[in-house]
Amino acid sequence: MHCQLLLPNLFWPDRDFREIYRELDTPALEQLLAKGRRRAESGPVAAKPVAVTSAEAWLCGQFSVDRQQDWPIAPYSLLADGGEPGRHHWLRADPVHLKLEGSRLVLADGGTFSISQQEAESLTDSLNAHFSADGLTFYPLRPDRWYLRSETAPALETTQLTAAAGKSIDTLLPRGGDARTWRTRLNDVQMLLHGHAVNEARERAGQPPINSVWLWGGGTLSDAVSAPFDALWSQDPFAAGLAQSAHIATRNLSESAAGLLHASASEGVTLIVLDQLRGAARYGDAHGWREALQQLERDWFAPLLAALRQERIGMLSLFALGPEGVLSAEVTRGDLRRFWRRVKPLSDFA
Repeated sequence: MHCQLLLPNLFWPDRDFREIYRELDTPALEQLLAKGRRRAESGPVAAKPVAVTSAEAWLCGQFSVDRQQDWPIAPYSLLADGGEPGRHHWLRADPVHLKLEGSRLVLADGGTFSISQQEAESLTDSLNAHFSADGLTFYPLRPDRWYLRSETAPALETTQLTAAAGKSIDTLLPRGGDARTWRTRLNDVQMLLHGHAVNEARERAGQPPINSVWLWGGGTLSDAVSAPFDALWSQDPFAAGLAQSAHIATRNLSESAAGLLHASASEGVTLIVLDQLRGAARYGDAHGWREALQQLERDWFAPLLAALRQERIGMLSLFALGPEGVLSAEVTRGDLRRFWRRVKPLSDFA
């Protein structure tokens, strides 16, 4: 088996904050990076190289999915969530909380608050009643993942939720020929949600109100999707939707490499999406990022390194994604014997 690990935010996004690596205990990860054949690149190893700015862009490159006005994240995650995209144009319209900090509105995504399915349906029922005349329909397929179907494809470019979370939204709102219309609609959404009974109840209970939606990832399904993998292990709905379209085996990510090694010994090339670092990185949570990295070392890097030494897997590839591109490393058992490739601290690779 050839295991390929996709690792968004493996390195802290602020390159000047070197102290974050101090006293991290990651010997397995450091050995894999040091012994592996490394390459820094601005695009993925794929049939259609693309500029990599996010995990979603990397996945599109791997699955030969072209960028539309956005990377078409919405229709594929909709597919994984049990919806039927058809040939419609879809946008993610995820519930968010906008908090006023000074003169700025800062976005908090669903990873920072809880919302029930009942609340989601009540809120979107009100939105649908208002926007039905515009040919827009909201679908809350998951409490924190909503979808918006548009009868026509708007001239709109959006910012991914992962890039907007924890930031001021002033410069991140939709752009393009139809931006003015859609910004007006967002204002209408915020007015509808402001006095909604659901939000009044949430505020009484000390919970942040769902006072807006974030539009992003618009597009339609591609005609053909293919991938250089035989199986996917992931919790990410976009990756799962791509795998479903490419007709490869899709599994929910196990808690550790032990579960994967037990179940996947003969699954050929397996892509494993380990995105546990993304939440802490996007909100500048240094302690949470360090804790998540230590858990990845314990549950994934160390067991996979041991499996490589025991020849339970034939090759291990790591793809570390950051704002400047991708650092990749390919490691075989033979590479581990290359004593002249000196093991260095993680900070040296950042």
